[in-house]
Amino acid sequence: MQEQTPSAIRILVVDDEPTITEFLETGLEYEGFAVLSVADGIAALEAARTFAPDVVVLDRMLPKLDGLEVCRRLRAQSDVGILMLTARGELDDRVLGLETGADDYLVKPFKFKELLARLRSILRRRRIALPHVIQFGDLRLDRETREVFLGDTEFYLTPREFEILELLMLHPRQVLTRETILNRVWGYTYVGDTNVVEVHISALRDKLGDRDRRRIQTVRGVGYTLRGGA
Repeated sequence: MQEQTPSAIRILVVDDEPTITEFLETGLEYEGFAVLSVADGIAALEAARTFAPDVVVLDRMLPKLDGLEVCRRLRAQSDVGILMLTARGELDDRVLGLETGADDYLVKPFKFKELLARLRSILRRRRIALPHVIQFGDLRLDRETREVFLGDTEFYLTPREFEILELLMLHPRQVLTRETILNRVWGYTYVGDTNVVEVHISALRDKLGDRDRRRIQTVRGVGYTLRGGA
């Protein structure tokens, strides 16, 4: 079986909470996926037919047709990957979702990184390849081993620093707002001080030797962008 490339990967998001769908659309599109969102079970079945997704991110509780029934019908028609989302955390409920045909199960609230890891696992089982090494100029980051190199020198980052750098390297020269960085790295439920982003950016610059702020640039009043040093 020939492996697909990330540009071919399609994700269907089925959830009736606008906050969730906006959060997932933004994050998944930043990762390079083609994303379509719908808000009810009937629309999900139609979208699965016309959009032909590789993976469906499917909420358990939906209007018109509930997520379990959508899952049953999708599984009867194809081997599409299915990741179920739910506010219910009981073991029996998770087992029911898996027995209905879901590949995996994620309880709300969740962090985007965890959702992305579960999606990657589903895609790997279907032999759909995702690149794990990102390079921008003399910066190289391995998403699987979590190694980071500046030229030939390896340097070590905290998990948050790694995730911020990863996000910046996925979107070089684009200005990412503080809110985007918070949502992607800390999660959509984070309610703390947005200055936490500035603190981690400062630490990241120190480790990269970016004292003149040419590599990670601040766009005043907006956010940050990776430009210099490439």
